Amino acid sequence: MDVRLMGLDGPLMSTLHHLVDLPDEVEKALSAPTRTYVRDARAMAATPADVKELPGVYVFVVDMPELKPNEIKVQVEDDCVLVVSGERRRREEEEEKEVKYLRMERRMGKFLRRFSLPENANVDVVSATYKDGVLTITVEKLPPPEPKKPKTIEVKVA
Repeated sequence: MDVRLMGLDGPLMSTLHHLVDLPDEVEKALSAPTRTYVRDARAMAATPADVKELPGVYVFVVDMPELKPNEIKVQVEDDCVLVVSGERRRREEEEEKEVKYLRMERRMGKFLRRFSLPENANVDVVSATYKDGVLTITVEKLPPPEPKKPKTIEVKVA
């Protein structure tokens, strides 16, 4: 809308219009993803997982080498999202010694994976086991709904 049409043309309005009209660089910076979002996106991409459907259950298999079970958190959010999170840290033995890494490819830091659960997932029956660096989460399926039987209506003689 042009303010000149309403008779509000003047130095004050010109200055205000200039302030409100943001340069492209500032607008791009304001709409750019946050560091937290970028970090979480990288964490999700760096945590490999397999999802299998078996009769009666869904199975999520997530590689998590060198973690302890107390460093892993498994949650169900909003009754439809399975969340696996935690943090991989350097071991105390490595920190105490004066270690010089020549190459460091294993990711340290927070990790996060979200899985949308199907409608027939029973979020009340979820179990998780951790063995040999592999987390296995089992989510049972709800039994299929019984088909409705047709209602029989008795026909009366008039």
